[in-house]
Formats: sequence, structure tokens, C-alpha cells
Amino acid sequence: MAKRVFFSFHYQDVADFRANVVRNHWMTKPNRGEAGFFDASVWEEAKKDSNLAIKRLINAGLTNTSCTCVLIGSQTYARQWVHYEMFKSIAKGNYLFGVHINEIRGRDQQTKALGVNPFEYTALGFSEDGRSMTPYVAGKNGWSVFAELDRWNRSTPVPAGLHGRIMPLSQMNFPTYRWIADDGYTHFSKWAGE
Repeated sequence: MAKRVFFSFHYQDVADFRANVVRNHWMTKPNRGEAGFFDASVWEEAKKDSNLAIKRLINAGLTNTSCTCVLIGSQTYARQWVHYEMFKSIAKGNYLFGVHINEIRGRDQQTKALGVNPFEYTALGFSEDGRSMTPYVAGKNGWSVFAELDRWNRSTPVPAGLHGRIMPLSQMNFPTYRWIADDGYTHFSKWAGE
């Protein structure tokens, strides 16, 4: 059965068409079900909107989704709203994975070096009892609490080895793939947990 996928990305990667290749690859398949997903992403609103309005837009876009795909371009790792989408996805229980898109030819027909993995710049801090999580982002002086999202509670504690620790998402079994090198056109539905 096809998953309802939320796509998280930096708007520049839409303008360059790289994100569109992944989000629209289902169009060349006989049906959406064969593509393995339904696109539930939202477009990053113009900065005229308040942070609260953007959060509401993202939260609504995540409704009824079961997984979140982070499209990794050159600056994705540094985008505040990508961080928010990742953390909200985890809090919601979505399966989270990343796909590198810089090997896709952009509007200018050029490719780029792989972007920095945003899972290395985001982390979860676990309470001493393992029952709550606090989102963190990397900064010049190490990890700092991500101000756009409060800590959230878990119904069951995390394993004891994580109690009281801050763990980068890159060390937490959130996989990343490369759209070109790993043949995303063929394998995306498996990546999305089909």
C-alpha cells in the first residue's frame, strides 16, 4: 500500500528543480500506488507570515502522513523549517529518512557535490528518566535547544543507554540515500517503508 509522504526541503532546491524530480517521479509511473507514496508536503510560505502561521501550515501538512523524506541539497542542513519538520515528524511517530538530491541535474543542467547531512546538525536530548525528548541543533558553540519546538513526552522510556544524553539524529538509524547513485526512481517506495 502506498504511503503518504511528507517532503521536507529547502525552497532553493525546488527553484533549481532537483526537489521536483523526486516529488514528481510518480508522474511517469502507471499510477501513484506504484510510485509508493502520496505527496503531502507543503511549500515554504513567504517570510511575510509569522512563525506561528508557518508552524500551522507544516503541522497541517504532516496530518495523516506516515513518513517524512528530507530532500538533502546544499543548504538543507541549515534551514530552520527543515529542522522543525524533522522534529515534528519524529514527535508524531513518522518514519524519517533523507535523500541526497545534488546529483540530479538542476535547471542549469549542472550537478553539485553532495549536501551536508542535516541529521548531523540536529539531535535529541533525552531526559534522565528517558521519558521526554528535547530537540537540539548544532551551532558554533555546540548543541543548543531548538527554540521553535518544546520538548515532548514519550509513552515508554528510551533505552537506558540514552538517558540524560544528547544524540545526533545521524546516530539514530535514520537512513539516507542518494537519488542517482542508489536509483531512487526504482527504490523510493522501499525507502519510504513500503
